[in-house]
Amino acid sequence: QVQLVESGGGLVQAGGSLRLSCAASGPSFSNYDMGWFRQALGKEREFVARINRSGSSSYYGDSVKGRFTISRDNAKHTVSLQMNRLKPEDTAVYHCAAARRYGVASPYEYDYWGQGTQVTVSS
Repeated sequence: QVQLVESGGGLVQAGGSLRLSCAASGPSFSNYDMGWFRQALGKEREFVARINRSGSSSYYGDSVKGRFTISRDNAKHTVSLQMNRLKPEDTAVYHCAAARRYGVASPYEYDYWGQGTQVTVSS
């Protein structure tokens, strides 16, 4: 069982930056691919980014490519999302998630989820 707790959300002006963190507890953190998803009010959960077990490979959704960076620290059991050049359309609740399967981007493929942290970008 992996427990995930996100932090770092808040209110920021368009063009600004935020850094989200996700702390994982439980065994074998390095045995999971980690992902970030977001869900805006009234919309479906959207894939943002994922990173492989070693941290050597990452993949991004088209809407955030070039602006967001995912990273992980297996020694500290954390995964982070650096968000730059934020836009109002980035406003959502951001969730981190852990997957036993490799290289997945669908939320249905992830096994564990955090409660989420709210990010609001004002125009």
